[in-house]
Amino acid sequence: MQTRVRKVAHILERLGLAMAGAAGGLFVAALVGTSHAALTNQAFLLAMMIGGAVGFYLGIDTPPLPFDAPGRSVDGTWIGKIDTPELLSAIGTFLAAFSAFACVGVIVLRHDPHLAWVSMIMVGWVVGVTMQIVAGTIARLRR
Repeated sequence: MQTRVRKVAHILERLGLAMAGAAGGLFVAALVGTSHAALTNQAFLLAMMIGGAVGFYLGIDTPPLPFDAPGRSVDGTWIGKIDTPELLSAIGTFLAAFSAFACVGVIVLRHDPHLAWVSMIMVGWVVGVTMQIVAGTIARLRR
């Protein structure tokens, strides 16, 4: 019984992360769409939301390396090895979340940022979400 409750809780957590990613994608798409007329369409909005949902679903809660993986000492600490998915996930989550935060700030404060700033926000979002997806995929394939 307890394992079933834990599985349901984990699924709800993952769906919540996916919804947060989709909301971030929506904010980024809304800001970028108002700055680039060619990107003011539903396909762009949907692509950004799906990218955010997949990135946050896969990349935030990456499974750790197995305890007996090479590069670990007896006490479980790493010996000169970097957990690549963990690093990619952390940087990707920061970039995506910061981009979404910046978008919300710009939208709420009704600023009209220069095209260069909007482009940097867009690149930060795309790179961050891509890093999350890659990190989540690597972590799940190494099991």
